[in-house]
Amino acid sequence: MKRYRILFAAVAMQMCLGATYAWSIFVLPLKQTTGILQGTAQLPFSLFYFAFPATMIVTGVLLPRIGPRRCAVAGGLLFGGGWIMAAMGHFHFAFTIVGIGLVAGIGVGFAYIVPIATCVRWFPRQKGLVTGVAVAGFGGGAALVSHAADTLMAAVGMSPFNAFGVLGTIFLLLVALAGSLMENPPGSSAEVPQPIPVIALLKERSFAVLYLAMFAGLAAGFAVNANMKELYGDAGVQAGVRAVAAFALANAAGRITWGWIFDRGRSALILQANLLLQAGLLMLHGPILRSDSGLIAFAVLSGFNYGGILVLYASAAAERWGSERLGQIYGWLFSANIPAAAAPIVAGVAFDRMGSFTPVLWGIGGLMAAGALALGKGLRLDCPDEVNSDLNRSVKCNPTQTN
Repeated sequence: MKRYRILFAAVAMQMCLGATYAWSIFVLPLKQTTGILQGTAQLPFSLFYFAFPATMIVTGVLLPRIGPRRCAVAGGLLFGGGWIMAAMGHFHFAFTIVGIGLVAGIGVGFAYIVPIATCVRWFPRQKGLVTGVAVAGFGGGAALVSHAADTLMAAVGMSPFNAFGVLGTIFLLLVALAGSLMENPPGSSAEVPQPIPVIALLKERSFAVLYLAMFAGLAAGFAVNANMKELYGDAGVQAGVRAVAAFALANAAGRITWGWIFDRGRSALILQANLLLQAGLLMLHGPILRSDSGLIAFAVLSGFNYGGILVLYASAAAERWGSERLGQIYGWLFSANIPAAAAPIVAGVAFDRMGSFTPVLWGIGGLMAAGALALGKGLRLDCPDEVNSDLNRSVKCNPTQTN
């Protein structure tokens, strides 16, 4: 039963770590409180998605050496501490930018990969499904956070900065406690796989196309999620809150569903389908976003497709390079978040200047279509089983067929 206890703790951790997905709940109150513009209000969100993946590159190397428990607990302390620091934003908004954007981002960078890498080792035959379950909380937890934050600000009357302090205290305690339960299966804790040389990894075509496709999918999710309440300008306050919650819940459901699909289908085709579905939705956002119900539908569909991004690429990396190297490989692959983190700011600035998100959403949709095309031509996941134990073949496996 230990592996199910670890899986439960992993979901609990991720429910807290995904709180930044609820950022759009805070945008309007912050603008009203401080007088900042839409683009400026997205700085904590975008900095978070720079610090988070940049830290994961380091964590992927450290994790096999210091163990999952230390990584997870350290991440929890930093993440909760960053939100507490953000509460000082009433003195200057820079505290919020640094607290949630940098400190909390570093914290998630330490903690996020732990449940994925640990649970894949405990459930080696269900990589896609268990990855989806392990990170479902990262998306679904934002639904709880959005309602909790709305209650604290609207019903209780707290400022967004006071809400940051309350939530940060809860996050610090829960993530550190759940992280203390993380451990590898018996006999595997001493394994420290030889890392793949970074230059060789970056030169590999499969890595390059996965990186491009993941970047496009992340950019779409970030641009939509961070600006959700403004996508349909006539939406009421409660409709905006419901849309944020709907995106978060669909995100969680999408992670589990796409993970289940991955275990049962052809990997490259599944990744392509995910990108093309999201691209079509962005291209058609105009006819959809004409009512409160249209906003909710758009949030559900975009959240569901986006949820697949955070499962499919981790599962593909484990299939291509082996579960024991998932921390290192996914750390580099996840760095696609860094350029994608600019999407909310670009979308916000476009809205401030043109009053519309259409040019940005259409541009991202086109990029996703290009990513799907690249996957069809360059992704190779069909290397033999020996790839997991032979470093040279893991880099130079002969790609004679497309999976």
